[in-house]
Amino acid sequence: MNKEGILIVVSGFSGAGKGTIMKALLERYDNYALSISATTRDPRPGEEEGKAYFFKTTEEFEKMIAKDDLIEYAMYVGNYYGTPKAYVEEQLCAGKDVILEIEIQGALKVKEKFPNTLLLFVTPPSAEELRKRLEGRGTETQEVIDGRMKRAIEEAEYMDQYDYLVVNDELDVCVEEMHHLIQGEHERCFRNQTFIEHMKRELKGE
Repeated sequence: MNKEGILIVVSGFSGAGKGTIMKALLERYDNYALSISATTRDPRPGEEEGKAYFFKTTEEFEKMIAKDDLIEYAMYVGNYYGTPKAYVEEQLCAGKDVILEIEIQGALKVKEKFPNTLLLFVTPPSAEELRKRLEGRGTETQEVIDGRMKRAIEEAEYMDQYDYLVVNDELDVCVEEMHHLIQGEHERCFRNQTFIEHMKRELKGE
């Protein structure tokens, strides 16, 4: 059966808990690799170079665009974000399922370039819960929170372009659900054409 890694894109509203889910998934299972994005935004407290992001100047980032070193990139709230190509390709060839945690704009570009990409959208169970989580962070002003809620209205328009919705209500349940969705994806017929052709030949005695 198909042993190559699958490219997975995870998007969702700010405050949906994407980062927490990814961290738990990687701690629990060893067959995942989380792609590290490059960005021109400033590091937040505690974010390390090469762990959270590759932090770039605008000039450095635009050189990467020019050299086609990125799978996708997008401008979001005044900063560039993008996925370096080399690391992703290396991990997929090694049989790892590579997760890209990126914005919708970038996600749809990846799907366009790589149609076999699995798109997962993470959402809290309700809009009320989303606002509660954003306010519970205690790190952002009311103006920023209102901006993120407004942005969520726009992002919700694209939810039906994803393959699966993952409702993050209880973390443990959510992590297991995401793992099962990804593993089930390996069994899809279109990912196993070599096996299917081999089986057909064997049955015919070829």
